[in-house]
Amino acid sequence: MNKVAQDYTKSVKDAKLFINGEYIDAISGETFDTIDPATNQKLANVANAGVEDVEKAINIAQRTFESGVWSEMSVDDRCKILCKMSDLVMERVEELAVVETLDVGKPIKESRGFDIPRAASNLRFFAEMAKYVHHEHYEQAKHMSYTKYAPAGVTSLIIPWNLPFMQMTWKASAALAAGNSVIVKPASYTPLSAVMLGEIANEAGLPPGVLNIITGPGGSVGTAMTTHPYVRRVSFVGETTTGKTVMKNASENLIPVSLELGGKSANIVFEDADLDEAVKGSIEAIFRNQGEICLAGSRLLVQESVYDLFLEKFTAAVKKIKVGNPLDEETDMGALVSKSHLETVDNYVQIGLSEGAKLAIGGKRIPELGAGNFYEPTVLYDVDNKMRVAQEEIFGPVLVVIPFKTEEDAIRIANDSIYGLAGVVWTNNLQRAHRVAAKINSGLLWINCWYYRDLRTPFGGSKASGVGREGGRHSFEFYTEAKTITLKL
Repeated sequence: MNKVAQDYTKSVKDAKLFINGEYIDAISGETFDTIDPATNQKLANVANAGVEDVEKAINIAQRTFESGVWSEMSVDDRCKILCKMSDLVMERVEELAVVETLDVGKPIKESRGFDIPRAASNLRFFAEMAKYVHHEHYEQAKHMSYTKYAPAGVTSLIIPWNLPFMQMTWKASAALAAGNSVIVKPASYTPLSAVMLGEIANEAGLPPGVLNIITGPGGSVGTAMTTHPYVRRVSFVGETTTGKTVMKNASENLIPVSLELGGKSANIVFEDADLDEAVKGSIEAIFRNQGEICLAGSRLLVQESVYDLFLEKFTAAVKKIKVGNPLDEETDMGALVSKSHLETVDNYVQIGLSEGAKLAIGGKRIPELGAGNFYEPTVLYDVDNKMRVAQEEIFGPVLVVIPFKTEEDAIRIANDSIYGLAGVVWTNNLQRAHRVAAKINSGLLWINCWYYRDLRTPFGGSKASGVGREGGRHSFEFYTEAKTITLKL
């Protein structure tokens, strides 16, 4: 750990609510602890918001929206403020990365090298894109019609614990660029980096009340954020069962929702693939962020003719993964987010073994690393797709390996899931690549790569993986109200 990281580790601040441009305590005065997953020691006190705090934030956001201080500001001026926020994120990249690593348990090289820079990119991308959102304009003999995309209003954003700062800016950047006032609730496990965005917003000159950050339990606070009549958009990222509740709550006031939910994505390796590249990409696809990522290629489908060879190569590569202190520059995989989540992951491994899966490597907690939530990168093979470990989202460093014979088998197995978020195809046959990609039921599909994202493209899943799309123009379509105006010539 470098000295800068050590200094930031010693100066982690307590987290308060950020409402109307100020950091304040919860009305009740209650707090809760956020825990370092690598040590299971307390990191900081966090304000424990209640329904009254949510209503206060929403009322302020509504008044701010109606005032026009942000919603009616020119797009160019909004862009300047959001771009300034982007610059400030990069100026504080080390501090934010350390806080993210401490709160989530992820390796510092991922926080510093990807998550925080991507957050800065989110802010700049949506700010710049807002200047180029297309407005339709049609003329007839006696009339002209044009479409105005007006900001929707108060927007509730509920963010997961696995990629908190990046996910927060992914949602908030687009909503703010469109002119909305925003309420954000980070997950209770990982609130620290999200709350820091308030400082950055103030320094960049974002008007008070435009961005508000609430920390607290998902139940009552989440319900208030998704049912209040002032709220006009809800965007949620998390697991599918909670997503269904969010959608049900929002329906009471006909609030449009965007849901990015769970996944059990198929990572398909054909016999003609570059096996070394497929091993490298597949390692990344399941063990990045400790496997705590919705896009994980958690079902590895390998053609029978190369099954044994690929499994041998893959297992050898897994042995080289360094699990350890997330703040260590050499660490490849850090700690799972909580004790309870580690127990859930381990329970799934035991279920898989009881179902008849075989253990290639891993399969247990690492006590040598102390009291933290460290779990070995794990590979279960000879898995049947009907097993629970192949059908249910484990959300941890556990890969299930399934053999297949033909292209048709691979497609059938891949689509035999309640989820439809993502997928990967490894092949050097260009026709097969496009053919299989077209037939997999998923919102995203990578060919000979994984996790690359062009922010202009739509992001989202099908089936139990979500509702709606965000990204590029799709984000602006969601966070605005389209209004057609017609005049007589």
